[in-house]
Order: sequence, then structure tokens, then C-alpha cells
Amino acid sequence: MNEKRFWMTVRTLAVLALTTGAGVLAQAPLPDHLSGILSDYSGVVSGAGPWDMRGHWSLQLKGNSGKADFSAFMTMELSDYGVTRVGKDPAVAANRGAHTHHIVMTDATVSTNPSDLSACPAFSPSNTPKLVVNGTANFISGNGNDATFEKNGSATSMLQICISGATHDESGVTPEVEYSNMTLVFGAPATTHFGTDPVHGVVRSPHKDRDDDRDDHKH
Repeated sequence: MNEKRFWMTVRTLAVLALTTGAGVLAQAPLPDHLSGILSDYSGVVSGAGPWDMRGHWSLQLKGNSGKADFSAFMTMELSDYGVTRVGKDPAVAANRGAHTHHIVMTDATVSTNPSDLSACPAFSPSNTPKLVVNGTANFISGNGNDATFEKNGSATSMLQICISGATHDESGVTPEVEYSNMTLVFGAPATTHFGTDPVHGVVRSPHKDRDDDRDDHKH
């Protein structure tokens, strides 16, 4: 009787091991590097706006460490409505308030936990959040200098980056665009300039390292 129980236990453990292994294999590894562009309008923030925001972003995932580095550079200028709502002429370039920002965040926390992904912005038509990155910005510049909102307080701004894309169907077929959408959400004090709404962007095809960017420029 004991021998029978022993072999039943062995078979059960073997099945569990195979099932667990299959589950691990079914989870595609995250890419090493994601990048793309930002393109959005802000709301009216601190009496100014909407702002037209355009830029590029890059996210470097550090293997299995659960950490990532993020960087972005962008331009901002007042939209037509942002100029006219304060009684100025949108045909005058100086009324746009054009300026630049550089944003850097290092060793931010990467998560694929469903409870963490639930904090990511939703899209219509819907897609599936794939990873979320949270951390504190090392710095946010304004025209090359420290941004004024960073100078106004001792606390630096939190950032949330969400990456989402097509949803796998029940057949397990790989979707056409695994990683398609990116959002960037600012925390205080940067919210006094960028607002609390997510800044939307698009993901390029994922690649393994930054060398791929250099290779793209060769062709």
C-alpha cells in the first residue's frame, strides 16, 4: 500500500512539474529595449494649455533584475486653442511658448503583476497592459535647465510608464503587434506643468539593445 502511494505521489509531482514548465515556456520573455514617439495634447494646466507635446522615448529593461531605465526628450508649445483662449494671435509664433524637456529615470521598478497593471490607462478599442514601470525621475529639464517645478519643492516627480498591446486569443497565436501603446503619467510636482492625464505614445518594434537603433540609421 505504501509503495502504491509512493508511485502515485511521484506521478503527481511529475505532472505538476511538466505543467509548471509549460506555463513558464508560454510566457514570452520581455524585450530588452523598447522605444518610440510621444504625441499628444495636454489639458489646461495651471491656467495654460492645451499644450501640443511631441517627442521620443526609450525604455531599457535590465534583464531579470526587475529594473529599467527610461529617458525621453520632447517639445511643447501651445495649441491653437491654447493661444486663442487667452486672447492671443495663434499666427504669432512667439505666442506659442515653445520649449523643450529632457526626462531621465534610472533603476525604476518593472512589474507584470496583474494588480499593478490594473493601474495603467485603458484604451478604446481596448488592448492588454503588458508591463508597468514606476520610479522617481532623476531630473526633468526645461530648455536645458532644471524645470521650474522641480526647483519649487524638495521632492522629485514620480513617473509611471505603461506598455500595452494586442491581446492573445485562446489559440495562443502571437498577435500582430505585441507591444503597440505607451503612456507616461507624471506625479507631483511635475503635474503643475504636464497635468495628471497620461501622455500617449506609440511603440516601435521591440529590439534587443541600443545597437539596433544605430543599425537603423545605417540603412
